[in-house]
Amino acid sequence: MFNMLFFVVMIAVILFAITVHEYAHGKVAELFGDPTPKMSGRLTLNPLAHIDPIGFLMLVIVRFGWAKPIPINLNYFKDPEKDMALVALAGPFANFSLAVLAALLFRVIPLPGSALGIFLSSIFEYAVWINIALGLFNLIPVPPLDGSRLLRALLPCEGQIFVDRMEPYGFFILIFLILFPGFSSALIYLISYFAAILI
Repeated sequence: MFNMLFFVVMIAVILFAITVHEYAHGKVAELFGDPTPKMSGRLTLNPLAHIDPIGFLMLVIVRFGWAKPIPINLNYFKDPEKDMALVALAGPFANFSLAVLAALLFRVIPLPGSALGIFLSSIFEYAVWINIALGLFNLIPVPPLDGSRLLRALLPCEGQIFVDRMEPYGFFILIFLILFPGFSSALIYLISYFAAILI
């Protein structure tokens, strides 16, 4: 019973993590003057508005995935490159903040030493792990992930053009990286390392 319940709660944790991630993008974009996320119905904590079916499936199966990108209109930004980089950074920052919050709750809330206590501990640990995973994965500098927006802001014009040309192939690059054992192992090591620090 606990195995099935854990799976259900795990799905809920993933949905909450990707929802807060996308909401953070939209909220920061709105703070910089862009009404597009709100007008498109994406400035919401309703997870159904943010789910990308393939990205969500990848998150459940291999623990690496993505949500439906928030629509952003750079024309509303005073400094498009810098503002877009901060909008991109907001998503991973939100996930890292959730990981820290889950770790604090894990340390503060007294858990019983029973099967229920072990179950709750596993949920908190998973919440830490998946939020760190989502934050780090999205910092990979491959379009359309947030890391590519940060990289683009740091590059000269020629580099920005190269990043833009990568965009149509970003999905295939990501699949290749996920399936490449060395990359996946390194990413899992980093996630586990930071999770261990928090827990």
